[in-house]
Amino acid sequence: MTAAAPTDEPGAELRDVTVEVAGRRILDRVDLEVRPGELVALIGPNGAGKSTALSTLAGDLPPTAGRALIDGVDAHRLRPLELGRRRAVLPQQKGVSFSYPVREVVAMGRTPWARTPEASHDDERIADALARTGVAHLADRDVTTLSGGELARVSLARVLAQGCPITLLDEPTDALDLGHREQVLALAAGLAHDGGAVLAVLHDLDLAAAYADRLVLLHGGGVVAEGRPEEVLIASRISEVYDHPVEVVPHPSSGVPLVLPVRPPSRQRVSGTLDA
Repeated sequence: MTAAAPTDEPGAELRDVTVEVAGRRILDRVDLEVRPGELVALIGPNGAGKSTALSTLAGDLPPTAGRALIDGVDAHRLRPLELGRRRAVLPQQKGVSFSYPVREVVAMGRTPWARTPEASHDDERIADALARTGVAHLADRDVTTLSGGELARVSLARVLAQGCPITLLDEPTDALDLGHREQVLALAAGLAHDGGAVLAVLHDLDLAAAYADRLVLLHGGGVVAEGRPEEVLIASRISEVYDHPVEVVPHPSSGVPLVLPVRPPSRQRVSGTLDA
């Protein structure tokens, strides 16, 4: 199957967005666009504003200034039901407070389509989402008994079942092991391949470089760089933004940039402290 090329059609975008919370500026005049047919990875250190940008893009957090657009429409003007049919969101916090079978949690993703012709596909969408995230065998389990990694995949299955053209994922690989991290990013790339507009907040720079079409690097609430992975992942830039020296080298087979933290030899490592 040929991948869908990114288009100039509206997807999700922030235009000159500023967000202030309790007098603190979290985002400062940020421009960000996710077009149909591409996977964009939003990267940056802790506190850079990544989750705030995703929440604003999703229409869950109104900007203090600027515009957040979904399909070219101001997101805050869309009713929750309309938003639920246009974009699906995987939040950073993936916990479930109440006891439900896994299948019912995934079925919650179908709520926006109730009493519409699309509801006739509910069972098919739910089964497909369970299978694609590798949790079909957990369908009858109580969601409160799952491990962190299992819960993360169930939460992703709920997002997939929703079946929206825009997918926003906040740390989708959190709590996942190496194999499942790769599978989740491959799945996200597959959504873009099929014509979806996909944004993923990621801490793993190597995963971002391997799967994303474009990277957007945030620091201090602003966009520092954006472009193809090899254009963004420059050693001097990453060292400065993350406040730690790194080397960037090409992967031996794919040529995709790999970010390697500079570390002292094992026998010379000493205890350090975390900044407040």
